[in-house]
Amino acid sequence: MTDKRRGARSARVRLRGWGGVTAMAAACAVTASLTLLPLSHGGAEAFGGTGAGQRTAQAVQTSAEDCTDPEASLPPSSADGPNIEKIKKRGKLIAGVDQNSFRWGYRNPENRRIEGFDIDLVRAIAGNILNDRDAVIFRAIPTNKRAELLADGKVDVVVRTMTINCKQARKVSFSTAYFQAGQQVLAPKDSTITGYDKSLAGKRVCTANGSTAYDALKKQSFGAVFEDPHDGTAADENQLTVPNQLDCLVRLQLGEVDAVVTDNALAAGQAAQDPAVELKGDKPFTTEYYGVAAKLGADDLVARVNQVLVDYRGGGARSDWMLSYQEWLEAGLPGIKGPPAPKYRSD
Repeated sequence: MTDKRRGARSARVRLRGWGGVTAMAAACAVTASLTLLPLSHGGAEAFGGTGAGQRTAQAVQTSAEDCTDPEASLPPSSADGPNIEKIKKRGKLIAGVDQNSFRWGYRNPENRRIEGFDIDLVRAIAGNILNDRDAVIFRAIPTNKRAELLADGKVDVVVRTMTINCKQARKVSFSTAYFQAGQQVLAPKDSTITGYDKSLAGKRVCTANGSTAYDALKKQSFGAVFEDPHDGTAADENQLTVPNQLDCLVRLQLGEVDAVVTDNALAAGQAAQDPAVELKGDKPFTTEYYGVAAKLGADDLVARVNQVLVDYRGGGARSDWMLSYQEWLEAGLPGIKGPPAPKYRSD
């Protein structure tokens, strides 16, 4: 880790106990609507992102029939290519991120910087490609627009707790996994809901539109009410399926829904800020992996990100990955010993 980065870590103002998630939701309410506008060019300003090279496999669009191991990605490479050259010519990496997920990607109300575990990784990618960790344009994007914005070229990468799966792999190209998570239920501590089980029957459950949580409820809802009725009334619009996951928490706090199903990694950060809610169940009911997403077929960029991740994971307990985990996630997700091992395709 560079001295510059160590200094930034030691000087960074940490956000603790600043009024709960309700305060965070209020702080983000205005900026959440500014989708697609660059949030900063280095985290502070307002609007406007080594290793031996290896063979880069030819990307093949994944179909429902041939998708058997979506976590297997291209071998790492430091070679340039058309997508890398485009970023270098621009002089900025454009990254689609969240600004509402505490500890992952959120706007710190004290210093107005976008911070979190995902943001550290974005800066590592920019540092590798552009030799400048601050050469980033952050763009706040909703959950259900991640693949679309990559396809349209609005962002170079999405680093936004995006789950690697066959459904998404038909739309985007993924890096190797950089974090293991799973779906879990978040509900008030005094709720009769006990987890992802029959205690959800008749309960109003909120998810983000286009999320793996929504897909899970489509397969097994246990009688939960999780889809908007779509009868044209304004009150029903985005009530149970929302554009951004934090909207679910706001509805939970307002009593408009009974529970939220989301990644335990995100929910842990929300529970840490709101003492009235907690994760239900002993453990997540799925095993999922987050990956950095790029435009489908952007082989050179995916291979470069995979090289960044090789370096990012390296170093054991003093790796950049572990230092970022300790700073942002360990308090809410203790006991993690390291990142998931990478998987590479052989084609």
